Amino acid sequence: MWIVSGALLWRTEVPSLQLAELDPRAYFSGGQLARIADYRRVTRALFLGSLVVQGAVLAVFAWKAAGLAEAVSGFFRGRILIGAALGALVALAVWLALLPLSGVSHWWRRRYGLSHQGYDGWLRDQAVSLAVQVVLVTLAVAAFMALATWLGRSWWLAGGPALALAGTGFLAAYPLVVQPLFNRSEPLQDSELAAKIEVLAREEGVTVKSVEVTDASRQTTAANAYVAGIGPTRRVVLFDTLLDGRFTQPEILSVSAHELAHVGRRHLWKGLGWFALIVIPCVAILARVTERGGGLAEPAAVPLALAVAFALFVVTLPLSNVVSRRYEAEADWIALRTTDDPASFVQLERKLVLSGLGDPAPPGWFSFPFATHPSAMKRIAMAEAFRYRSRAGS
Repeated sequence: MWIVSGALLWRTEVPSLQLAELDPRAYFSGGQLARIADYRRVTRALFLGSLVVQGAVLAVFAWKAAGLAEAVSGFFRGRILIGAALGALVALAVWLALLPLSGVSHWWRRRYGLSHQGYDGWLRDQAVSLAVQVVLVTLAVAAFMALATWLGRSWWLAGGPALALAGTGFLAAYPLVVQPLFNRSEPLQDSELAAKIEVLAREEGVTVKSVEVTDASRQTTAANAYVAGIGPTRRVVLFDTLLDGRFTQPEILSVSAHELAHVGRRHLWKGLGWFALIVIPCVAILARVTERGGGLAEPAAVPLALAVAFALFVVTLPLSNVVSRRYEAEADWIALRTTDDPASFVQLERKLVLSGLGDPAPPGWFSFPFATHPSAMKRIAMAEAFRYRSRAGS
């Protein structure tokens, strides 16, 4: 069943393409590439360092779990409440450990002009992020401990599907509950552009609640767009940095068609399908490992469970990102087919790279496990392949 489900979810509408190996120097100047390389060298090191720091903190908490559980029991009563408090404590410790790296990352973005946000605003966003993390961790710990208490060793049979269902609820609630904590959004005011996006939506057979613009310029100068929500909360969100004059209307329509394609091909729903396929066996592994410490019904097992969850996240990340890149490639292809404007698509990719100092051709050792999108050069190569097929067809 797992294999059949994965095979069905893997299918896309992208034809078999032989993408050319394009040279970034044909699209970017030497100075631009050098600046990008300098910037990304540090950001990659910070990202890898953050993984190491998280793993180290979680390992220490798992090692000292028994003593910590005893200490927390002096302030709280009841196993589930003690376990939830331990989960919140671990989340706080990880946040504090990562805060210096996050601060360096913010300083680096400011140095390269990718953010004008002050450190007070940055710290406020970090605090809000911590609050969201603490709420999610404590709820998850409390729910899993309750299941382990009621169902014993077989709790994972209910815990895995329950977590997949919770992921669905989170995606639906995100644009209404979480996103407003960081940014304000409003409907797209450009009536001409909005009308053209509606035409694209009809051509792709898509219905969305709204096309919105978010004040992402509070945090970044990079341009982007994304799809948020599912069902009645579904919407396409454009960064206000995409509308600041650097991008032409055809380029904005290209990125809009890409985001609409995510909706039309149900990529968020398919992503939830993959999440269920991955998370259910992972919860089974987590239950098995924590049995050695008395099972997840015991508060002392919570730090170990969080450490195992993080390890499983890192191990399964390459699979998740392979799937993500495949769906992003499908959205690119459908956007090209809908707009029939590969030239604007290529210019869009060039400008996105320059606006965010993205590496147009990142090293494979980093992109394979960690990249959620195809590289800019692969996306440009797809546009060139589309152009060639269109000419050959005509």
